[in-house]
Amino acid sequence: MAKAKTGNKRSALSEVVTREHTIHLHKSVIGTTFKRRTPSAVKAIREFAQKNMGTKDVRIDSQLNKALWSRGVKGVPHRIRVRLSRRRNDSEDAVEKLYTYVTYVPVADFKGLQTQTVDE
Repeated sequence: MAKAKTGNKRSALSEVVTREHTIHLHKSVIGTTFKRRTPSAVKAIREFAQKNMGTKDVRIDSQLNKALWSRGVKGVPHRIRVRLSRRRNDSEDAVEKLYTYVTYVPVADFKGLQTQTVDE
């Protein structure tokens, strides 16, 4: 028989974290119909945030949305720098206790950038 796994006791403060990532959007958008490129890029960012932060509730900032749509529906940027912050959900009727807020980080060049944990 397999042992029953005991739940990990982690505080909510340790679960609240902020990281900066560079997302390579061109991988997820290539081969997509022109009229669906930016919507699929938004979905790719949402999936990336769910995978890296472990929350199903992902909220995208309006500045990030404007940066994605700045070159129209066809001209999605190849890479984009984002800040993923896992936050506590304060509403009473929330299904999950944490959500991820994705914001845009403007950078001049993507060379040499790595994932960084940001102290708030």
